[in-house]
Amino acid sequence: MEVLFFVAGLAAGIGGGFLLRKTTEERAMSDARARSEALLRDATAEGEQRKRELLTEAREENLRLRQEIDKEVKDRRNEMQRAERRLEQKEENLDRKLDALGRREEELKAGQEALKRRMEDVDSLYTEQTRKLEEVAAMTREEAQQILLAAVEEEANHRIGVRLRELEEKAKREADRKAQEIIATAIQRTCVEHTSEAAVSVVPLPSDEMKGRIIGREGRNIRAFETLTGVDLIVDDTPEAVTISSFDPVRREVSRRALERLITDGRIHPARIEELVEKCYQEVDQEMIDRGENALLEAGVKNMHPELAKLVGQLQFRTSYGQNTLMHSLEVAHVAGIMAAELGVDEALARRAGLLHDIGKAVDHQVEGPHALIGADLARRYGEAPDVVNAIASHHEDEEPQTVHAVLVAAADAVSASRPGARRESLEAYIKRLEKLESVANSFHGVTKSFAIQAGREVRVMVAPHQTDDASIAKMAFDIARKIEEEMKYPGQIRVTIVRESRAVEYAK
Repeated sequence: MEVLFFVAGLAAGIGGGFLLRKTTEERAMSDARARSEALLRDATAEGEQRKRELLTEAREENLRLRQEIDKEVKDRRNEMQRAERRLEQKEENLDRKLDALGRREEELKAGQEALKRRMEDVDSLYTEQTRKLEEVAAMTREEAQQILLAAVEEEANHRIGVRLRELEEKAKREADRKAQEIIATAIQRTCVEHTSEAAVSVVPLPSDEMKGRIIGREGRNIRAFETLTGVDLIVDDTPEAVTISSFDPVRREVSRRALERLITDGRIHPARIEELVEKCYQEVDQEMIDRGENALLEAGVKNMHPELAKLVGQLQFRTSYGQNTLMHSLEVAHVAGIMAAELGVDEALARRAGLLHDIGKAVDHQVEGPHALIGADLARRYGEAPDVVNAIASHHEDEEPQTVHAVLVAAADAVSASRPGARRESLEAYIKRLEKLESVANSFHGVTKSFAIQAGREVRVMVAPHQTDDASIAKMAFDIARKIEEEMKYPGQIRVTIVRESRAVEYAK
């Protein structure tokens, strides 16, 4: 029974719970349905409101776009109207210009006809005047032309004769100057007394008794010495000195050394002379090689033929106007290299050509011809570049310079030779030469001032503009140059520059 009551109670509880749950679910569903309907109504109302707003915005945007389009159409219509007005104005201007051109063309035609009639009148008048002139002169036009041509021809022949005479005189002067240069060069190469500076060496003796020992019995010592060295040994009345004379500087140097050693040694006989001369030849030969290599090193020159380098060293024993030729060549190499570097051209080539420019002087006593051409031939023979050969050959204008290096070498050579103190010329003589140069220029009429510049290589002359004209200054420059040639002695050449300047001065008060 208890079990039955328990089961019945359990069943009643379950049923009551089920009914309570069902009632609760129905109430929740009713609430959810009511909320859904409220949300739907709210969404519908909001959608209608949004729809009305969008329609309003669309109508406003449509109105704005229509206004903009109307304004743009109106602006374009106005622009087209302005363009049409401009075109109409251009057409009117073009019509006016065409009318003006038509009138101008008619005026030109009328002018041409008037000019044609005027030319006919002039021709008839010219013909009439010619006829009257022929009647007055009693000759035809052709006869008058012949007489005029004859007069002109006579005047032209006279001027040609004057010009030819001037050219002939100039050629004679140039020939005289060139002859003097050739004679001076020939004298320098020969062994004569008045060229002792360049071809003579003096050896001091301890006493005059040494002269007899140098001559030897029946002159055998002096004959052996002259035969072995190829020089002239002059033993004269000069106290305690003998003179060695030779055109070959190497022979002269070998002889000087050998004679000094013989005097110091005291044993003077043919065998000893031969031994010392041979030894001195070897020493001088080695010294030439060493000096040549040192010169190449100092000038920065590389890859030179050994024989050519030896000839460079031989220049140590050669002088020109008292200036050591090797030192002069090194100076020219440095100056040419500096100028080449400033101009942006090959510096090494300029130094090489500058060092070799006087190489012909090493053998010019053995080979006939100008030392520039001799040196060019030597450089060509020993494989130097054509530019170097041309620079050597043209540095004294024996050939035309073909490269800028040739011009630089010639300029550097002139600078090295003409600077004060480079050659055997005292300061007083140098100043006197400059003063003489200025006085020669000042002696001409119309010259106000003159200035010797560039170490006497140029004289600049200032002339009075009211006393001269442009045509006369050319002749004055020619006359000054000729007078300098006649009255002065100088190395190289002197440039004469005349300056004529006109000035007008006024003062504002």
